[in-house]
Amino acid sequence: MSAHAGAANEGARSAAAPLVAADRTDAAPTSLIGRLRHRLEHDLPYDQLLPETQPSYVASWIYVFGVLTLAALAMIIASGVVLAFEGPSWYHTSGVGHWFNSLHFWSVQLFFMFMLVHLVGKFSMAAWRGHRARTWITGMIAFLVSIIAGLTGYVVQTNFDSQWISFEAKDGLNAAGVGAWFNVANLGQALLVHVFLLPAIILVIVAIHVVLVRLRGVVPPIDAARVEQARDAEEGR
Repeated sequence: MSAHAGAANEGARSAAAPLVAADRTDAAPTSLIGRLRHRLEHDLPYDQLLPETQPSYVASWIYVFGVLTLAALAMIIASGVVLAFEGPSWYHTSGVGHWFNSLHFWSVQLFFMFMLVHLVGKFSMAAWRGHRARTWITGMIAFLVSIIAGLTGYVVQTNFDSQWISFEAKDGLNAAGVGAWFNVANLGQALLVHVFLLPAIILVIVAIHVVLVRLRGVVPPIDAARVEQARDAEEGR
């Protein structure tokens, strides 16, 4: 009897297990993590997050500058980490330090050049079309915060140029009414803002921007439909 009872109980448990699993799968998530996971799986599936193909118009050169901006940002962060660990006495006196300092400086110049071309190109394409307003707004915010990061970078060079720039900027910030809580002549304050606060803000905004691009897709040219139809007609599709 006990053997038959044990087998019956085991069969009942095995039969009930799929029902429990199914109930858990079909039921709407109730926890915060569950709702977040469900929202991400619904709005951003893997094939949309990491697509293998792109529309043919993405081959245009104007779509390259967003990626170039990200590459320049990665170089800025990598060279900035080296400069932060070694310190001003190293990159002012060492040949290798000079090289890393120059790498950081020119990466910033390329970053702003690529971002400006990216901004002008997307503005010309009306990149806020197709429910992409948040994508456009996050890109603009990243650009504005990067300008502040560039200013703080100039004032933490710890040389004569940074001294002159900081006191000129201090007068401007005082006239704007923000000098009471942010003093660019204070090297410690400007350094912490430059190497920690602003990079963290930029990285978060850029990450949101990239996710929104993947969510809505890259913005097509204004005449994309006509171009695609003409190309398909030429290829005999």
